[in-house]
Amino acid sequence: MSDRPSWAKRIRAMRESRGWSQAAAAEEMRRHSESALPDAQNLERRWKAWELGENKPGAHYAPIIAATLGTATASLFPPENKPATVDLIASSGMDTLEIVSRINISDINSATLDALRITVERLCSEYASSDPNSLIVEGRQWLRRLVELQDRRLTLSQRRETLELAGWLALLVGCLEYDTGRRQAAEATRQAALRLGAESETPGVLGWAHEMKAWFALTNGDYRGVIAAAEAGRGASGNHSVGVQLIAQEAKAYARMGRHREMEQALDIGRKQLDSLPYPDNIQNHFVVDPSKYDFYAMDCYRHVGDNDRARELSEEVIRAGTDFDNRERWPMRIAEARITLGVAAAREGDLDEALIHGRRALSGPRQSLPSLAMVSRDLGQVLADRYANEQEAAAYLEQIRSLARPS
Repeated sequence: MSDRPSWAKRIRAMRESRGWSQAAAAEEMRRHSESALPDAQNLERRWKAWELGENKPGAHYAPIIAATLGTATASLFPPENKPATVDLIASSGMDTLEIVSRINISDINSATLDALRITVERLCSEYASSDPNSLIVEGRQWLRRLVELQDRRLTLSQRRETLELAGWLALLVGCLEYDTGRRQAAEATRQAALRLGAESETPGVLGWAHEMKAWFALTNGDYRGVIAAAEAGRGASGNHSVGVQLIAQEAKAYARMGRHREMEQALDIGRKQLDSLPYPDNIQNHFVVDPSKYDFYAMDCYRHVGDNDRARELSEEVIRAGTDFDNRERWPMRIAEARITLGVAAAREGDLDEALIHGRRALSGPRQSLPSLAMVSRDLGQVLADRYANEQEAAAYLEQIRSLARPS
């Protein structure tokens, strides 16, 4: 059975995490279909065939199955012809020196703007894997160059585009500053991004500036602040994909407030909105919401409300989707939080050794968002403190978690 396609394995895993029989899962599909489905026996046979990987669901059944299992369609059934990974440096046709030279001599033509756009895309795509301190330095350098361009003679469209690019860079720098514990600097940079988004009239930049505020509030335990920032962000961002992430932040806040029904509603709204969007061209860009990110959001919620089976299934999928064929982690911060989730599930089920293995591995990653990792680790720390207070190894791990929140 190991040669089954990944979607078939996941259909089974997701069904089992809900405690459904195959017949029950097939019947559940009716709640998510706008058209009549075949009789129960026929539908159950189809479900069994899907779990065996005998035939891949087509355009009619794929979104119904995904909705039944509570995930985005493209997460469960990724498009076969996904956009190829692009060499963003080579595709600009210019190296950094040439771009800077053109800027210095005021040669701001379409080729220069294309090169600047690709440079910003490259920087935003390096968020998950590059050294944050080096990326902050490079991001600030390009941000300064873009801001200085505003003193040049630019057309209205050039001015708007360079302000928009500056807005994306400010968002990137602010996220990196927050990751590395520079909270005051991050808030100042976020506000700068908000101004740049307003001046360039860019819904995406505005929405992400509000999303950052929601993220800051979440990691500081201000859950009502999360909801307020998310609502403001949705109002400012229009149909931009950041709306999915804003809804996800709301769902996380509801989970921590004990408002399970609102959490489920938010996750469902986010899933439907994500399904309505085209598959992104560059899923490495930090400011793109890719379908696999939805499972990451849901994983956090189900871990926090104590649904171990669903949280475990989602965390295993986050790790699988975030790891390349050569075992390179594309999204190490997501994977670290997935390992914390596996640790929480193991600790709740009485396996301290497994919990600590997952927990320590999560804290050893080379790329970390300290506030987010500290927040998620508190879930594991709470279980360890409640159930294993007298265990020396648990106490040592709790001290590791506490050290994350201390100023460096």
